[in-house]
Amino acid sequence: MMAHSFIETRWTLVQRAQGHSADASVALSELCEAYYTPVHRFVCGWCGHAEDARDLTQEFFARLLARPQIGGAAPEHGKFRSFLLGAVKHFLCDMRDRGARLKRGGGVEHVALDASVKEGGEAVEPVGIEDASTPPPDVEFDRQWALHVLERALESLEEVFEEDGKEQHFQALKPWLVTSSISDEEAAAAAKLGLQDGALRVAVHRLRQRFREQLRREIAQTLAVGADVDLEMQHLLAALRQR
Repeated sequence: MMAHSFIETRWTLVQRAQGHSADASVALSELCEAYYTPVHRFVCGWCGHAEDARDLTQEFFARLLARPQIGGAAPEHGKFRSFLLGAVKHFLCDMRDRGARLKRGGGVEHVALDASVKEGGEAVEPVGIEDASTPPPDVEFDRQWALHVLERALESLEEVFEEDGKEQHFQALKPWLVTSSISDEEAAAAAKLGLQDGALRVAVHRLRQRFREQLRREIAQTLAVGADVDLEMQHLLAALRQR
């Protein structure tokens, strides 16, 4: 996909993923790959065990890939972020309930989530010491989601510069997107391209502006048509400040 077109959005991928065709399978696989990290981090916060979290995350996406459609997922329903978080919560609760049923029935399958089962089938949270430095699963999911959106926006912007034959300019200016404390080596690299003093300030200002615009496009791709992009952008920035 060429970055100039901005044709393929997250919601159009969701719509393509609904069905039995080969194209639907490819689209769903792309969605799973794109959002693996936010889901995995959420599952880690839920179950607290790295190996269990990996297995559960893989099972979650395997179930999505095996379904003929992503039920209930449509742009008019709001944010793709909210849909995916709701889906993984439902999956984890289902797995926990399934584990409880198996234990009551004498089954041998073990599903490790952050709940144990008392005799009689009552699910309870385990007693333990909470790590105050660890953010709640929902908060970590949103943070990973925000990082993912930022990464996609940066990649798309880099594609634009490559198409314009200005990849070297982008690589030289990219450090200014995250900090104003630039090393002598980075400043020298920009100067070699004729970017110094006033020209450099103008180029950095324009790059930051273009990045904000691309970030807004990326956010809009995961929202319902007409949704408040500014509000979601505020949420994204707040999520990044959680640590």
